[in-house]
Amino acid sequence: QVQVVESGGGLVQTGGSLRLSCAASGGTFSRYVMGWFRQAPGKERDFVAAISSGGGRLSYTDPVKGRFTISRDNAKNTVYLRMNSLKPEDTAVYYCAAVFYSGGSLKTRPYEYDYWGQGTQVTVSS
Repeated sequence: QVQVVESGGGLVQTGGSLRLSCAASGGTFSRYVMGWFRQAPGKERDFVAAISSGGGRLSYTDPVKGRFTISRDNAKNTVYLRMNSLKPEDTAVYYCAAVFYSGGSLKTRPYEYDYWGQGTQVTVSS
């Protein structure tokens, strides 16, 4: 059983930056694909970014391309989401998720992930 815990959320002004962290435990971290999702009030949980188990493959949703960077440190069992040039529409609860790597393309749908954190709130003020 894998546990993931997010941190690093907060309140930031438009144009500002944040770095989210997600610490994993309970499994062999380097065997898991990791993803970030976000959910705004009244909306569905949406894909943000994903990174392959070894870190060599990345995927982003179009609205964050060029602004957000996903990375991982397998020695620290941690995945990061660096968010730059933040906009009010980035306001949401951000969730970290993990799924054991079983081949194929990177997972981008919530139902494809097995383990979830509690989420961390990101609020971007205008």
